[in-house]
Amino acid sequence: MLVTAIHKTLNELSGLLSQLSEAEYCCPCHDLSNASIGEHIRHIIEMFQCLENQYETGIINYDNRKRDFDIQTKKAFAKECIAAILNQVDKENKELYIQQIVDGEEFLIQSNYQRELLYNLEHCIHHQALIKVAIIQSNSVKIDKNFGVARSTIEYRKQCAQ
Repeated sequence: MLVTAIHKTLNELSGLLSQLSEAEYCCPCHDLSNASIGEHIRHIIEMFQCLENQYETGIINYDNRKRDFDIQTKKAFAKECIAAILNQVDKENKELYIQQIVDGEEFLIQSNYQRELLYNLEHCIHHQALIKVAIIQSNSVKIDKNFGVARSTIEYRKQCAQ
C-alpha cells in the first residue's frame, strides 16, 4: 500500500513535469522565496535517493545529498531520476538509523525502511503543496485537486462529505 502511494505521488510529479516548459521548471518563483519548481523537485528526488543509496549501509543521512543542479534544471533528467526511484523503492523492511548533526552534536535515531518511506512520502506531499503555489496561476498546467494534499486530509474530507 505504501509503495503504491509513493508510485502514485511520484507519477503525479512526473506528469507535472510533462506539462511544464523548461523555463517554467527553472524560473524562480517570488511566492516560493525565489526558489524554482525544479529546486523543489530536486529536493524531493534527492531525499528518496538518500534513502535508496544508503539503504545497504543501514545509516541514512539526509544531509548527505548531492544537490545535483541537473535535476533542478533539466526536466528530462528529473523524470529519469523519478523513474529510477520507482524501480528501486520496493525493498524489504529493515532496521535503519537516521544520522543527523544538530548544533554540532551527532544523533543516531533508530528507524526502519517503511517508516522512512512514509517520511519521504509526506515530505514529497509537503513540497507538492509548495509547488502548487507556483503553478496555481497557470491556465495551461492541469493537476489533480489533491496534488499536494496529505492523505489524512483527503480521507478526512471524504468523511465530511458523507
